[in-house]
Amino acid sequence: MFFAPALCEWVRSEAIEPTKHMGLQQPDRPWRRKTPQNIALTGFMAVGKSAVGARLARRLKRRFVDLDRVIEKAAGLKVRQIFSQTGEPGFRKLEKEALAQILGQERQVIATGGGVVMDEENLRLLREKTLLICLTASTKVLLKRTGNGVKRPLLKGTSRKERIEELLRQREKKYAQAHALIDTSDLTVDQVVDKIIELLNMES
Repeated sequence: MFFAPALCEWVRSEAIEPTKHMGLQQPDRPWRRKTPQNIALTGFMAVGKSAVGARLARRLKRRFVDLDRVIEKAAGLKVRQIFSQTGEPGFRKLEKEALAQILGQERQVIATGGGVVMDEENLRLLREKTLLICLTASTKVLLKRTGNGVKRPLLKGTSRKERIEELLRQREKKYAQAHALIDTSDLTVDQVVDKIIELLNMES
């Protein structure tokens, strides 16, 4: 688990007194005094955001929100259909509107889409209103998890490996602005959840 520099900023903004731990300034039980009202998971497609988010929400007894499912419900279409009919710009517009609405509520675990952080306003809101955790995985693992890519609109029409690498390059600086990053390549869903619970340093 890697703690991004942004986490130090988030800790300071929550007025948490520092102590040494894993190379990061944090108290014995960080966030115990002020647990983040929302936890958001970001990261590339197939890193496990939805599966981890649902499991984490159960552990924390919070509401789970999958941003893509909210968009699909509002549009009455599957994500791939929205991409097909309106293109990526149309989908991103719906995504931005849905995210703003979701962040108006509290005590949620939110699984976002992999490209949501490319919008500066979305990223700002996520950093301000949630503990933002980026899940990562190696290209080799992502290729395996995405299968033939039929249900992944952004992987169509090109070499999946090249497209994944291209998108990761485009997004890496945005993903790095999350408060923490967790590599899921060799972890089960429960192991990832355990790492997030460890980060929160609170009991389920």
